[in-house]
Amino acid sequence: MKAINIAAIALIVAGGLGLAYGSFSFTKETQEARIGPLAVTVQERETVNIPQWAGIAAIVAGAVLLMVSKPR
Repeated sequence: MKAINIAAIALIVAGGLGLAYGSFSFTKETQEARIGPLAVTVQERETVNIPQWAGIAAIVAGAVLLMVSKPR
């Protein structure tokens, strides 16, 4: 399988997941204060929203790549 086909399929899958879930969350740990051997850390949960147009654009781009990579 060519690299272009793999990239196209990855774009289609990523676009589909973006449309299905709409957002994803992750935990970020930051160090707030350090006093001698004592360290205070804070865990922040952040959410990234994925716009619908980005998911659709990824699917369309993947489909175009698949069509372009077809042997003629």
